[in-house]
Amino acid sequence: MIEIVRELDELRAQVGAWTRAGLRVGFVPTMGNLHPGHHSLVRIACERADRVVASVFVNPTQFGPREDFARYPRTPQADADGLAAVGCDLVWMPSVETMYPFGATGAVRVQVPGVTDVLEGAHRPGHFDGVATVVARLFNQVRPDIAVFGRKDYQQFAVIQYLVRDLAFPVELVGAQTLREADGLAMSSRNQYLTADERPRAAEIHRCLQAMREGVLGGAEVSAVEADARRRLESAGYIVDYAAVRTAGLAEFDGAPSGTAVALIAARLGTTRLIDNLEFEI
Repeated sequence: MIEIVRELDELRAQVGAWTRAGLRVGFVPTMGNLHPGHHSLVRIACERADRVVASVFVNPTQFGPREDFARYPRTPQADADGLAAVGCDLVWMPSVETMYPFGATGAVRVQVPGVTDVLEGAHRPGHFDGVATVVARLFNQVRPDIAVFGRKDYQQFAVIQYLVRDLAFPVELVGAQTLREADGLAMSSRNQYLTADERPRAAEIHRCLQAMREGVLGGAEVSAVEADARRRLESAGYIVDYAAVRTAGLAEFDGAPSGTAVALIAARLGTTRLIDNLEFEI
């Protein structure tokens, strides 16, 4: 039976006991409202660790002033039931007061330079400061040996990789491939906000990413590839934040003849903002 823990002393006592017993601890951080994509991360952690902790915490410091923290869906019992079904051992459900003893506005902040300034960082100022801050706190609280993150949030994973290396967290990071619906739409908690009319059009993001990959591999100019993707999305009813091709490190893509590239899109369909990416080899 899965254990639900809300107090830090209790969390540390349980994880400490596992560690002293020589068990490898895996960790999957989430904001709840879980779907099969989240469950796939837990399964990966179960394969690589002896005990698995998942956190369910809606983090206020990563929401911008026009993003509704209060509206974010909270389904704690369904989340715990789903995590138990896929083999998770413990759910860490801290309160905001436990996570931020001096309040969200009085919290010590963690800021990752460079990689947070572009794309999502440019469109959501302060978002990645909140992500880095809460992940650093969670790593300190759980003290896992391994942590699993989805690669659908490609830039977020890059931020966390930087964080772990720079602050020397003793944790192995695993980036899991994006789980998709049959039509290619990346699984996301945000998909539930799509209307019946919008849902079929939501798959256009993945088709555009595939076209961006084919365009680059076919020798087209990156600027033309990006412009074509933007036109396709706008024709499908999207308001586009960005459609970009970057290097694996999120630098401007200069058409280098070899290496890894990534196509990234963020766009709003109705009231729902969707993000996705596609990595490929040149």
